[in-house]
Amino acid sequence: MSEQITAEISDRICKHMNDDHADAIVLYAKTFGDTPNAIAAEMLSIDSLGMNLIAQMNDDATPIRIQFDHPLKDAEDAHHTLIEMVKQARSNSKQNVDI
Repeated sequence: MSEQITAEISDRICKHMNDDHADAIVLYAKTFGDTPNAIAAEMLSIDSLGMNLIAQMNDDATPIRIQFDHPLKDAEDAHHTLIEMVKQARSNSKQNVDI
């Protein structure tokens, strides 16, 4: 069984996402956080129900709460869910460009 999402696990996930997948976090903010004008974003925390981001739009920093489509069971579920969300966001982004 994978690790539950504790504060320590949240910090580890956020650090990894912020350091290695900043582009994905911006996509989360744009697609799921209703901030299509976001130019940057940072993941602040994650729990079983959602994630907290801060999105940069021009000179404003806006806090965003994104709810997951299901309660996460553990850290492994978080990993798979975040991957699926970025795939969905990329797919939506391509559809919007093609219109």
